[in-house]
Amino acid sequence: MAHSMTAFARVERAGAHGTLSWELRSVNHRYLEPHLRLPEAFLELEGALRDALRQGLSRGKVECTLRFDEGSAGQPLQIDRERASQLVAAAEDIVALIRQPAPINPFDVLAWPGVLVADAADHQRLSAEALSLFDEALAQLKAGRAREGAELARLLEERLDAMLQEVENLRQLVPQMLANQRQKILDRFRDTQLELDPLRLEQELVLLAQKSDAAEELDRLCTHIAEVRRVLKDSGTVGRRLDFLMQELNREANTLGSKAFDPRSTQTAVNLKVLIEQMREQVQNIE
Repeated sequence: MAHSMTAFARVERAGAHGTLSWELRSVNHRYLEPHLRLPEAFLELEGALRDALRQGLSRGKVECTLRFDEGSAGQPLQIDRERASQLVAAAEDIVALIRQPAPINPFDVLAWPGVLVADAADHQRLSAEALSLFDEALAQLKAGRAREGAELARLLEERLDAMLQEVENLRQLVPQMLANQRQKILDRFRDTQLELDPLRLEQELVLLAQKSDAAEELDRLCTHIAEVRRVLKDSGTVGRRLDFLMQELNREANTLGSKAFDPRSTQTAVNLKVLIEQMREQVQNIE
């Protein structure tokens, strides 16, 4: 079953120490390209998060944003005094180099990474909860990609049906178009009052039939359409295979257009190319 690469997921969980929330956004991309935005206290989770994404997704640019809002009650503040002292000493060294320095703001010191420290046990629980919540968000994202993929497959099936109809209509028209072309040649000779050489005329008609014979292209179009339908039912990553098949369908439509000798066959080639281009745009979003 085809999966889209476009989806959005948001999950939130409130606990004793605050509220965690994940936002995941996914768009199409040739490879899997994760972008993680994490609060500093959760940077250590990056490796585990990337592993989870690799196991759950194959392609797509995925933006993952974690937010943590501490509870209003909060926990007692713990200060890493040694780190704060080092930071103040470094700031005083800089102050000595400036003529009119502004006073050191204590809140700037507190905001510096590593000055305020959390209880190790609390931090471990929060990290585990963030990972658990990420799994929930990823499952939601995959479900969204599956739903959109099913809709994309339905749209592709509609256009495949339309292509088959175009192919069958042209197949039925070919004998009539050849007969019309034969009659045009006969009328042209008759209008110019030239003596007909039956052998030469027959040779010209055979040559015309060979040049305009599109049976091979029509057969290959049907074969490629059947393969697209088979791939759409496969599991796993199918986007690249579908993209290749779109190129092959377009190649056959171009060849069909180059052999056209009647406005109806030309129109069929144009209609096929429009349908293929519509499918190609949708295929770009399939994983």
